[in-house]
Amino acid sequence: MNPFIKLAAISVLSAGPTLALAENPATVGPNGEAPTPVSQLVLTAEDEAKIKAGGHSAALVWHELYDWSNSVARGAKDEFARLGIEVVAETDAGFDSSRQKSDVETVMAREPSIIVSLPIDPTTAAGVYGIARDAGVKLVFVDNAVNGFTHGEDYVTVVSADLFQIGNKAAVALAESMGGKGEVGYMYHDADFPVTNQRDGAFKWTIENKYPDIKIVTESGMTDPANAEDIARGMLSRNPELDGIYTPWAEPALGVLSVLRQQGNADAKVVTIDLNEPAALDMVGGGNIAAIIADEAYSIGVYAARAAAAGLLDKPVDPFLVVDALTIGPNNVADGWMKSLHSEAPKSLR
Repeated sequence: MNPFIKLAAISVLSAGPTLALAENPATVGPNGEAPTPVSQLVLTAEDEAKIKAGGHSAALVWHELYDWSNSVARGAKDEFARLGIEVVAETDAGFDSSRQKSDVETVMAREPSIIVSLPIDPTTAAGVYGIARDAGVKLVFVDNAVNGFTHGEDYVTVVSADLFQIGNKAAVALAESMGGKGEVGYMYHDADFPVTNQRDGAFKWTIENKYPDIKIVTESGMTDPANAEDIARGMLSRNPELDGIYTPWAEPALGVLSVLRQQGNADAKVVTIDLNEPAALDMVGGGNIAAIIADEAYSIGVYAARAAAAGLLDKPVDPFLVVDALTIGPNNVADGWMKSLHSEAPKSLR
């Protein structure tokens, strides 16, 4: 299950994503930081030797474990193993911020040198991670920072995806599937959450600024994927000739697919974000899904671990590191699955 649905309850807006895109837009970090490609984070052979000799340990305190986060976790574990850092604990908070706080308290009994984690609620997370910060644990966050924490003092860095690139590639893929013209329905994540806001905003900006023959004719905010079918049905009732529909991640895309199938609509193209087996099956079978955009999840884990190791040596690390996005279509599913999740595609897709 995608994490963003549960975060929607934290701060729901009425007017859609808060992202204001400039003339030459780019991804920004949780506190407006400029992105740094992960490739710029380098450990020397001398650095790695010092880390391996240090007897360090790490704990992985996850928001929730599912396909994407499991891939991030694998990347972190593999890199820690390469650097001689023992992973002494891994937890799954089930997207409960109170449970995540308890998880941090529990893993602290193992005295880890490092904690890698995705904070569930940045507004209250200082109370979650404060005990680790005060004990000198090196903190590396995925996607979210912690409100009130200072980069370089309270935490090492945030590692995420190039969010503008994801939304931009979604727009390009949908436009190409429509032949560069037509009418689009835009389903966005109606919550104050930077990851989805930037992806959604980048999709809309790209369509409006790069494709003069494509018009977004209907927009609907979504906070719960369970409502995606109703939203799609409303979009199509108002605009039955829609040529394309954008959805903010794969779970609501499945709701859109359900409505299109019910209506016998084989023509409308759908583009979504994050790998999902049912959506990919529809795509490779020539269905409505035209493309899926994914980030390099495994690499997020690798570089989160590498950044934490750099932190152990007090090496400076930029505040917001990003990995690339991938456009996955019917002809590159296996390769895309491997690049994103570092695992073979499901047997049904092979």
